[in-house]
Amino acid sequence: MLVLILALAGAGLSVLRLEQAGAGLVAHDLMIGQTPATVLHLPDTRDAPVVVIAHGFAGSRQLMLGFAQILAQEGYITVSYDLQGHGRNPVPMSGDVASVDGTTRLLVEELGRVVDAGLALPGADGRLALLGHSMASDIIVRHAIADDRVDGVIAVSLFSTEVTADAPANLLIINGAWEDRLAAEALRVLQLTEPGAGFAQTLGDPAEGTGRRAVLAPSVEHVGVLYAPISMVESRDWLNAVFDRQIGTPIAARGGWIALLILSVTALAWPLARLARPLRATAPPQRLPNRAFWAATLVPTIVTPLALFPFDIGFLPVLVADYLAVHFALFGLISLAFLARAGALCRDGTGALLALPVAVFCIGIFGGMLEIYVVSFFAVNARIWIILAIAAGAVPFMLADTYLTEAGRAPLWRVLVVRANALISLGIATALNMDGLFFLLLILPIILLFFTLFGTLGGWIGRATHRPMASGIGLGVFLGWALGMTFPLFAV
Repeated sequence: MLVLILALAGAGLSVLRLEQAGAGLVAHDLMIGQTPATVLHLPDTRDAPVVVIAHGFAGSRQLMLGFAQILAQEGYITVSYDLQGHGRNPVPMSGDVASVDGTTRLLVEELGRVVDAGLALPGADGRLALLGHSMASDIIVRHAIADDRVDGVIAVSLFSTEVTADAPANLLIINGAWEDRLAAEALRVLQLTEPGAGFAQTLGDPAEGTGRRAVLAPSVEHVGVLYAPISMVESRDWLNAVFDRQIGTPIAARGGWIALLILSVTALAWPLARLARPLRATAPPQRLPNRAFWAATLVPTIVTPLALFPFDIGFLPVLVADYLAVHFALFGLISLAFLARAGALCRDGTGALLALPVAVFCIGIFGGMLEIYVVSFFAVNARIWIILAIAAGAVPFMLADTYLTEAGRAPLWRVLVVRANALISLGIATALNMDGLFFLLLILPIILLFFTLFGTLGGWIGRATHRPMASGIGLGVFLGWALGMTFPLFAV
């Protein structure tokens, strides 16, 4: 009861503080052709610059909400949108991802349409700035160089070959201190303008269109940089310098409240899992002998990427998700075969039924929180077949994981070995086919986060019920949903 009260209190406080960040703003959705966008501004905003905000690969509008809110509170009109293939945008990415004249050109054209629509909004005064993260940093740089209406550019985690010593005008680069390669790239770009220049040094004059600056957000990486207070402060102050505005709205620290919300919602699973104790099996899953354990973990780790390497797996309209579905399925089935040989599997209809509330909690409660405050999670439509395909592979994968970790009762070293081997297997697959599976590297942190949060949740369920199928099937369905919503749609 104490954990339940604390979890609900933490979740409630987090929601309250996150909602306060957008208090007083007018928000409305806008369809620009087939591109969905969200406009934020203060009531009765007049003669205001427009800031168009673009997310990175596998993101959505929600991921950039912190920037949109603070700049709207500052008096700007912000337009955040879902890039092709992402979030609720029904148009898949297309073209050659390795060619500037392929996918990049199509995304730059889409940005141009969003810019035109943003400048036509009531209250817009014709002045314009662009803000983009990661993949979108290159898109906004290319557009800014070609469009003389752009007065300022904020590139978060920048990588673009188009930046020169004086273009685009008024460029601010923000990187996480843990983004080593991108931080080095930011310094290189800054030194195109002035050799020897360093971080937190402003070159030129933003009011004259000659400004350039690069800053590091301490102790954050590629995603954390989007929530770092310094990212918000620098973005606000840079645009105010570009447009000669002196306001200085206080910064809402969303990152900490989102972290508390995620932990609080996850913690809710512990008292809820205990409600299932009356359905506990008579005995917990048996512990495998060391020899059988190592066979069930090492063999699929090595065999799966080697067995799939000769095949060109492409049956889903997404990048690498089809390979991931097959990899999960083969990995899980090989591991389950060893478990069956060792007599560790059992039929458990009650455990299979308990998987339903597990999946509902993860998708409905946890996913609902993500949908509102973090990233698009319920834009199913064309993704339903992708979700089902990945879930078909993720269920045997997570069933094997749950049996190998004895539904949360295994020694810690066994748990670490099981999860590490799953990531190592995907790493081997990527190394064998770097060109075809490069985007798997972007998904590995998501899987690591999944193991950290939901591996813990699965352990609570397993220890409360002694039924591996409850968490194995339930979390497998959730993993399929989460990854199905993460991968961008892509049309060959």
